[in-house]
Formats: sequence, structure tokens, C-alpha cells
Amino acid sequence: MRHYTHPLALLTTEPRPGKLRGVVIATHRKAAPNMLRLKTFIAFLFQSVTLGLALAFIAVWLRPELLGERASGNDSFSAAVASAAPSVVNIHSARRVNPLSFPQFEDPLLRRYLEDNRGLEQPIESTLGSGVIVSADGYILTNNHVISGAEAIQVALADGRIADADIVGSDPDTDLALLKIGLTGLPAIRLGRSDSIRVGDVVLAIGNPYGVGQTVTQGIVSATGRSSIGHATFENFIQTDAAINPGNSGGALINTRGELVGVNSAVFSRSGASTGIGFAVPVNLARGVLQQLIEHGRVIRGWLGVDPQDLTPELAEAFGLPSTQGFVVREVLPGSPAEAAGLERGDAITHLDGRPIANAREALNIIASFQPGQVLRIRGVRSGEPFVSSAIVTERSPQGRG
Repeated sequence: MRHYTHPLALLTTEPRPGKLRGVVIATHRKAAPNMLRLKTFIAFLFQSVTLGLALAFIAVWLRPELLGERASGNDSFSAAVASAAPSVVNIHSARRVNPLSFPQFEDPLLRRYLEDNRGLEQPIESTLGSGVIVSADGYILTNNHVISGAEAIQVALADGRIADADIVGSDPDTDLALLKIGLTGLPAIRLGRSDSIRVGDVVLAIGNPYGVGQTVTQGIVSATGRSSIGHATFENFIQTDAAINPGNSGGALINTRGELVGVNSAVFSRSGASTGIGFAVPVNLARGVLQQLIEHGRVIRGWLGVDPQDLTPELAEAFGLPSTQGFVVREVLPGSPAEAAGLERGDAITHLDGRPIANAREALNIIASFQPGQVLRIRGVRSGEPFVSSAIVTERSPQGRG
């Protein structure tokens, strides 16, 4: 009997070996380019991220101000205060005062009696101020008016220690002074850059107002480059509305990273209390004064010996000048380099060292930047005619003129 096989039984569900290998091989050949492209993309992405992070690191290292201030949503500056506050100290100074300067001794008969008998003892006046530790080995920066005339100075640290202080040097022209205490391992404040601050930046003032103890107040930078307020000879103040009261003088003005950007120095007030207009010596200026006080015990500046006056539109027109840039020589001091250079009262000076000058204050700053013995080139107008001269600069005495 013949066996019948149904046609469907001849079909198999198992793939043929050749076919299977062909399919597998074809599949691998198709996947290989896709995998290569994926690996290339991942490598490119990794290199781009690495390069971006490296460029960002370099940019922030060169320009730290690009980090900006704290986000406005975070209103706590506790980290900045914790970093800077240990570096701010209280300064107690004692000085003898002339009793005849007291209002109760204004009576002429009483004054004559006291002067004739000379038996009145000079009382000791105690004043309070603040200072900033600028080096671990004991240097402290403060205001000159805090320690001027002091016979004894004591410094109280934030950690409770107290030490006697010596005056290393002072600079009345910027109202800065440098003290030294015999302690080491001190928490020195980090110095920032006052040239990078902008109006509107948040700042914090740390000091000892009214002797109540270390206090922190907050405000913003109201203005920069303030001058002509009559507090010091060389003025380039940071103005702030952070409260600065008696006892804050010499304390720290810091940014929100805890870096010193200024030394609190003065307030605009009739009573002496804060009215929202305070002034701080910028740290860039203080840094130069600090270095010179350490090296020389004084600040060495150039001196020409003229009493300058800003040019008004009327004076500029009288001198035939196109603008008010420059200054008029109001007085030539006897025996000065200006006298030796032939400068005269009424000369209009327009250029110093080959640079045009804006006003009398800028002229003083240029002259002060010269070292004694250097030659200062001068250009100006005399009796309507241009002239040139040169002077050998000498050393400026503290709070001298010109």
C-alpha cells in the first residue's frame, strides 16, 4: 500500500542553515554603522562638555565677579559674615585732652585763671573704633582718626582675647593707619577688589557701633569714586547706605562672598549717627597704603608745591581754553619744586606727564604717584600762550598742599 504524504507536511518550521546565517550576517552588517555613529556622538558630547567646563573655570578664575552676587531668592549672608567677622576687632584708645577745649571753660576769666595756675590735670579720653586683621601675624588696618594722638591702644578680638597694639604707621591723607599686635595665627580677612564692585551690589558693614559689640548691617553700594567730601586729602570713597555709626570707623565693608572691599571711614551726618550716607576707603587704595606702611612706616608720595583750583567755565574762557579740563595755580609754595620749575600764580595747567588732566584732584593723584627725584613734565597756558616746563618731584609731607 502506497503511503500518502500531505504537501503541508513537507514544509518545515526550522529555518534553513544557509538562510539563517545569511540573515544573521546581514543584520550585523547593517548594525555596525549605527553603533559607530552612536560612539562618535557620545565622544563629541563628552569633549564639548569638558571643553565648556574648562573655559568656564578659566573665565571665573580670571574674572571672579562673573559669579555675581547671591541669587535674590537667598536672603541670608550668614556664610559671608561667618567668614569675615572673626577678622574684625574692637579698638580702645586712650589719649589726654586739653581741658580748656571743653565748652564749660569758654569763660575768659576762668580760662585765664586756669592758664595762670596751670594746676588743672589733663583728663584721659577713651575712644572706641574698629579694625580689620589683614595678616595672620598681627597687622591690623584701621582709620587714622581712631588712633590719632593715642597714648595707649588695646585690641579686643572676636574670640575674646585682648592685646596691646603698637602703631606701625599712619597716613592722614587717606585716614588709614596700621597697628601690630603680638599674637600669631590670627584669622586674616580675604582682600577683594574694589574696582569690580558696581552700584547696586549688596555690601555688609561690620564693626562696633557705640561700643555695644560686634554688629553687622546691610546695604548696597550707592556710589563709587566719591571725592570732595572734605574728610581726607586723597578721596575715592565707596558710598553705601549700610548703617555706619560711631564706633564703626575702621571696620570692614565686605561683599557677599566675605571679601574686604572697603574700610569704613566716615558718615555724612550732623549728629554723627547714620543717615544712610556712609563712606569707605576702597580696598585697592588701602592695599597700597598698607604695603608702604609695612615697608617704610609712612606713605611716600610725590610733591610739586602748588595750590590747585578747578577751572570754571569763566576761567576757561578767560584763559582761552576750549574746556574746563585742568586746573589753575592759585599759589606756588616757596621753596617748592613748582617754584624751581618756574610755575607762576595764575598758570592754567592742562597736562601732567603727557596726560590731559580733568581737575585739581586728578592732578594731585598724578603728582602723588611720582616718587621723589622723578621728573614731572608740565604743559599749560600762561597769559594766553602755551608753555611747557618740568619739575623734580620731592617727597610730600603728611597733609601737605600740592
